[in-house]
Amino acid sequence: MKIIDLDAAELSSAIHHRSVSCREVMTAYLDRIDERNGALNAIVSLRDRDELLTEARKCDDELSRGTSRGWMHGFPHAVKDLAETKGLLTAKGSPILANNVPDHDALQVDRIREAGAIIIGKTNVPEFGLGSNTFNPVFGSTANPYDVTKVAGGSSGGAAVALATRMVPVADGSDFMGSLRNPAGWCNVVGYRPSFGRVPAYPSTDSYSTLCATEGPMGRKVIDVAMLLGTQAGWDSRVPTSLPGSLTEFSSFASCASHLAGTMNGARIGWLGDLGGHLPTEAGMLEICESALRRMTADGAEIETVDLNVDLDALWLSWLHNRHAYNAATYGPLLSRDSLAEQLKPEVRWEAESGMVLSALDLKRAATVRTSFYERISSMFRSGGGTFDLLALPTAQVWPFDIEMRWPHEVAGRAMDTYHRWMECTIYATYAGLPAISMPAGFSPCGRPAGIQLIGSPLNDVSVLRYAAAYERLIDDFNVGQA
Repeated sequence: MKIIDLDAAELSSAIHHRSVSCREVMTAYLDRIDERNGALNAIVSLRDRDELLTEARKCDDELSRGTSRGWMHGFPHAVKDLAETKGLLTAKGSPILANNVPDHDALQVDRIREAGAIIIGKTNVPEFGLGSNTFNPVFGSTANPYDVTKVAGGSSGGAAVALATRMVPVADGSDFMGSLRNPAGWCNVVGYRPSFGRVPAYPSTDSYSTLCATEGPMGRKVIDVAMLLGTQAGWDSRVPTSLPGSLTEFSSFASCASHLAGTMNGARIGWLGDLGGHLPTEAGMLEICESALRRMTADGAEIETVDLNVDLDALWLSWLHNRHAYNAATYGPLLSRDSLAEQLKPEVRWEAESGMVLSALDLKRAATVRTSFYERISSMFRSGGGTFDLLALPTAQVWPFDIEMRWPHEVAGRAMDTYHRWMECTIYATYAGLPAISMPAGFSPCGRPAGIQLIGSPLNDVSVLRYAAAYERLIDDFNVGQA
């Protein structure tokens, strides 16, 4: 088996048993990047090969002395280009930041380095991470690994493509409106949005306002995702919304494997589908997810079609106002300077301008709707007095679309009134701060991948990953192909 064919858990074992050297690992992955990245454009700001091989040799020297930095010792790792990386360009897809080289690492990057990873570069993103289509004026577009004429999703599009094509063993990403889940579904990998506060973000200029964005892991296997989550997670005194403690369940491979063992037997899953027709969905998407649910049923799960029983239009407006306000605070100051405003893509300007006209009453109403929604959705789970262990939705409402399109303007005959309305299915886990995972669901007749979201109860990350691992064992027959 080639080095790049090893999943992250297998690679870690091979490195620590000295069956492969860190230098061999680095060489294999850099060769793979040379082979595939030109056509896909997933990895950007790639560091010099000789420098990386020198760092890999140091990792080998440490192992020869009996020293390991952690489970990622010697791993080549590319960081999503929204997170700061010390000494390495962090452009966030914006020409405004085309020369931005931070003097510090983001907290999760620091933790990944401490676990032994060697940062080789960044993964491509949409401009400032806005939009589920990875293109920007600094680095260009990232293509889908299964069809380079289609989009890869976003904003963790570069990360998902790099994973799917084995240019990295495991990847980090972030998620506001499905940015870990949508590209994972479209690239046939696993993307996990943790409970809010599970992975603290630092540095940050605002730790309180939206409580929507979070960083998280991506991988080709659930155990790899769980191990990286264990690295990223954990309380930090500088982040007031971070959850106490750490995920000790995922601190070692033995513990991780133990906590991920099991089947779907007895799991009660509420299938939300298209929410009674509220979500316009392309043909075949619901059916492919329902086929995934049937696999779970064969393993002992019980599936029931349900609705959220909330005013979905009011919820969408609440979401929009919350998102607008966040983006107005973040990018509004750039609008006052013509030289900077003209460099922002229209979607960023629209978000900021829409937020700048909101009133305090608008935001209060949005918060009230959000609070009511959280109470409703949390009550659907066993832990809240309900009957379900998981809720399920498609990861996206459309199949990967043409790479020349910025976003779909129509879905199933219905006009999209915003650049992200076609991703409305992702907001429910986000807005309630719930853990959610995107798992491969299957392929369209023309070979485009799709994912299914499994949403868990508040703070129940371990359970979501355990059910995902159980489902993963059911899908090897259609999930073995490489991009």
